[in-house]
Amino acid sequence: MFQRSSTIRKYCTTKFGLRLYDGREKEKIPLRVADNLKPFLSFYTCGPTVYDSAHIGHASCYVRLDIVQRIMRHNFRLPLLTAMNITDIDDKIITRANERGVPWQQLARRYEDEFWSDLNRLNVRSPDIKLRVTEHIPAIARFVQTLIDKGFAYRTSDGSIYFETSKYEHYGKLQKVVMEPAIATATGGKRHPSDFALWKASKPGEPFWAANFGNGRPGWHIECSTMASHVFGSRVDFHAGGLDLRFPHHENEETQSCCYHDVPDWVTHWIHTGQLHLEGQTHKMSKSLKNTITVAELLEKYEPDEFRMLCLLSHYRSAIEFGPESMTTARNVLRKFSSFFGDSKAYIDGLKPATFSAILYSPSVTSSQWYKKRSMVPQIKATQTCPHSSGLPTSVRFWQ
Repeated sequence: MFQRSSTIRKYCTTKFGLRLYDGREKEKIPLRVADNLKPFLSFYTCGPTVYDSAHIGHASCYVRLDIVQRIMRHNFRLPLLTAMNITDIDDKIITRANERGVPWQQLARRYEDEFWSDLNRLNVRSPDIKLRVTEHIPAIARFVQTLIDKGFAYRTSDGSIYFETSKYEHYGKLQKVVMEPAIATATGGKRHPSDFALWKASKPGEPFWAANFGNGRPGWHIECSTMASHVFGSRVDFHAGGLDLRFPHHENEETQSCCYHDVPDWVTHWIHTGQLHLEGQTHKMSKSLKNTITVAELLEKYEPDEFRMLCLLSHYRSAIEFGPESMTTARNVLRKFSSFFGDSKAYIDGLKPATFSAILYSPSVTSSQWYKKRSMVPQIKATQTCPHSSGLPTSVRFWQ
């Protein structure tokens, strides 16, 4: 485990020249980098719960984050160390495994392998560190025990452990929360509507792990907090996921992690991607709504770069509309790029005569000067604005 200071944090905000949108402050802020710590910037991404095939809603999130990370690395030279989790034990996994009559471990591993294969086919760079929930159960139990010892968690009558949100005065950092009155505790259940499970007591016929506070398995939110803390310590520079995870998942992560580490902020920069929906629909793609298109089905009809171009045509925080019309637009834009760069390379190599209208109508500018200037403008625009604003879509439109 990497050790980080839990009391004093000095930030450098000018080293990289990057500004990022901050969901808490609702504005762009300079990149905040702790200047007295590690020679890398930590970037943690929430991965999938592997109970079924990944769909293009998942794909749009990870492709967009891949674009953001590539810009950070290549344009701004940020020394990122990336990690992503796989939730391989969950109610949905248990239910699906029981429906199919297969061991839950087998089901989870099948869809985990398929997920990594899907990302590879989409040309998404693999995270530097891959984390499975089931391989961090002892660490999760220790995390929960610490929260109990500090007075932030309590045990319910069924043996589950809940975080008591009223004990943390800053609850609602990422999304304003109207705290409702406490629930009557005569039944021994959770004390407040916003309290969330840290540890779920075992049920007959379900998998469980032993812990000092009782047999059971982790709650959803505690998993990411524990694994990210295990590899990055008491501070995470970037934490990313879909916009739908901002609340309650990321809110609860931030809450319990600040309490565990005794820090004012656990994550410095939150990055949330907009959701994907089908043309003519307004709600996000979801397995529960049965309106999904798997990554495999996507790639039967479209090329990976065509889908990536669709993601490039909108701001990473904006919603994406997927359908024949939007994909035709993405395909046509990609063809323009391919044609331009193909013609440009052929011309520079002396294999093709100049055909650029700007060269023909501007004889005072040599073709090589024009090409260099034309190529650099979008790069400059992207470097000045990406990934915090509409820089990438603006740069793409420049070429059309």
